[in-house]
Parts: sequence; structure tokens; C-alpha cells
Amino acid sequence: MGDAVQQFFAVKAKIAAAEREADRQAGAVTLVAVSKTFDATDIGPVIEAGQRVFGENRVQEAQAKWPDLKEAFPGIELHLIGPLQSNKAREAVALFDVIETVDREKIAAELTKEIAKQGRAPKLYVQVNTGSEPQKAGIEPREAVAFVTRCRDVHGLAIEGLMCIPPADENPGPHFALLEKLGKEANVAKLSMGMSGDYETAIAFGATSVRVGSAIFGSR
Repeated sequence: MGDAVQQFFAVKAKIAAAEREADRQAGAVTLVAVSKTFDATDIGPVIEAGQRVFGENRVQEAQAKWPDLKEAFPGIELHLIGPLQSNKAREAVALFDVIETVDREKIAAELTKEIAKQGRAPKLYVQVNTGSEPQKAGIEPREAVAFVTRCRDVHGLAIEGLMCIPPADENPGPHFALLEKLGKEANVAKLSMGMSGDYETAIAFGATSVRVGSAIFGSR
């Protein structure tokens, strides 16, 4: 059994323990295995071990490896967790099952167009920049609920979740608490929050999915 597979099972066990600790239902939290920068030979064993939900940062990188993997392994759910450029909306809608990084009007409008054109509707999350960091994608927290409403009412998009990446040097707890509060106000069911270093904390704050890469695959 390879390292990644062993680490995958260890992460699954920690998620289950964190669910129990937080008095949440077993299986309430989906593991999104972040496979960016790793190729099909690294990813294959983890799929064979039972993982079906994966996250990628870049549309082009995902296009190079996932069509074949999706053909070989039925039931894969692919999440885009990196920023989406509007000129990549067509490819993103064609390839991804979930797009977690809707964060501005232009992207919402492009997605609406592509979904209508392709007849394929990925699930959509709005990314919130909970730390208001200038270098980071995501909508400002104070604008998030109104933006979700506009996505629904103006663009006709079904937004089902919120996503955040807290600042690296801050306690993630308050950021997760903020996302949970915004999720309630925006009336979304899903919260994508928590990564390799803090996913157990995120589960305590109500994450419905956690994005774990290096704790499974190691670092590139």
C-alpha cells in the first residue's frame, strides 16, 4: 500500500473522529482530495482505495489528466477550487462537477451563458475572502449574501455553498465561524472550508466538505 493510500485512510479516520467530537452525523463531511500538481499515476491508487471526490486548482492542468481518469473510474466528482478566469468558463463547465470559486459578476454571467449553451450545470459555490486579503480571490464578507442573491435572481444560478481560505497566519476558527454565519444568511446548505492543517477545526464549525491535499499526497 502506497504512502498516499495510507495517508488517505488516516485522514478519513481523523474526519470520522472530528465528526463524532462535534456531535455531527457520521459521513456528514465530504473529503475533497486535492490532487493539483500530481499526475494520474499518483492519483490512481487513491481512487482505487475508494476516493471519488477530487479538487484541482487550474482548468488546464485538470484537462490534461481528468478526462481519462473519469472514463476509467465511474462516479468521479471533480471540484474546481482555484480562481476561475472568465475565458476558461467554457472548459470549466464542461469538465468540473462543482465550481467552488464563483466570486464576481463577470464569472456569474459567463457561467450562466455556458450552462445554457452546454446543458450541463455544475454545482456552484461562492468564494468568500474572509480575511479581506488583497492578493486573494473571493468576495468581501459584507457583500457575500447580496452577491449570492444576485447570482440566483439576476443570473439564474443555483448557488448551493460557500467556500473560504483563511489567512495562513491567523487562527482559522473565526473565519470558519464567519463563513457558517454567512451560509445561514445566504441560505446555502454547503460549506467548503478547512485544508490539511485545519480541517478538524473546520468540521467543528460546520464544514460540509474539507479540501485536503498535502496530508494525503505529500507536498510537491
